[in-house]
Amino acid sequence: MSRSHPDTAIHPTAIVHPEATLEEGVRIGPYCVVDENVRIGARTRLEAGVRIWPFTTIGSDCHFFPTSSIGSVPQDLKFQGEESRLVIGDRNVVREFCTFNRGTKGGGGTTRIGNDNFFMAYAHVAHDCQIGDHTVFANAATLAGHVLVEDHAVIGAFTGIHQFCRVGKHAFIGGASAIPLDPLPFVRTAGNRARAYGINTIGLERKGFSKEAIEKLKDAYRILFHTGRNTAQAIEAVRADIKGCEEVEYLVRFIETSERGIVKG
Repeated sequence: MSRSHPDTAIHPTAIVHPEATLEEGVRIGPYCVVDENVRIGARTRLEAGVRIWPFTTIGSDCHFFPTSSIGSVPQDLKFQGEESRLVIGDRNVVREFCTFNRGTKGGGGTTRIGNDNFFMAYAHVAHDCQIGDHTVFANAATLAGHVLVEDHAVIGAFTGIHQFCRVGKHAFIGGASAIPLDPLPFVRTAGNRARAYGINTIGLERKGFSKEAIEKLKDAYRILFHTGRNTAQAIEAVRADIKGCEEVEYLVRFIETSERGIVKG
């Protein structure tokens, strides 16, 4: 038998490896497969046909819908079967046909997903990606390897994000976009190839950002992209003209630390 809490419920058709660990209140639905070296946190629920692959850790109160494949080996030709992991936090919702891959030696060994994220059907998280908290992945949103997605980002349906990109906090990416560079925090980004379309005013208002912070972000965006300055000059002007705004400083630091370059307006 698996190392499971007495309050777990496993459907008779499910296959759960003896070396899997199931915590209190876990529910395993029909025809699920849970492999060895898997830990599933309290009250997490697997609907029919979910596959949890080895070396996967899942937090509490998650909900996996039918036929999702969680923790499979990387789709990377450099992968040589080394031990690597997928680590998922708490309260994540993973809809039908989602695919999450574990990490590789070259990428640090761990794909990591935080808390309170929502993955719609067919979303894909490739090897070595790092995802924060409170993100939304619409249907078939796809990350290539080594992508960093920061907190509260929203990625539209059928959008593909290139390897090693960094998606900023509260970024909003429109559907069917191709993202080869880093999408800016607080900004609406869309298109193939993607462009920036200004501060996501409505989205930030809905999330409780103050009017002052939003106006300062809009001023910073104007200086950065609509005054004819180069990037270094624009950043200097933003810091000289806009004081005391944490969001603006984060936006500027994001640009300064971008390794791939940013998606511009």
